[in-house]
Amino acid sequence: MQQGQSFLSDRQRRLAWLGFLLAALQAPLSAWLVTDGSWLFSLCVAMLIATVIIADDAGRRRPADARGGERG
Repeated sequence: MQQGQSFLSDRQRRLAWLGFLLAALQAPLSAWLVTDGSWLFSLCVAMLIATVIIADDAGRRRPADARGGERG
């Protein structure tokens, strides 16, 4: 059985993981250093990147012959 298609290449996937880790590590650090709520932006960016990685992972795990929503 073949794997489904993903929209990220392997290089883009590695860069997304790197961006996620950097943003996730920056959020608590900037919360500790800065008194305002600007650290929430880093947290939102990390969550956005995590959503993209999860969506790409779901596309990779779907069998190649499966079609979204169609029966037949």
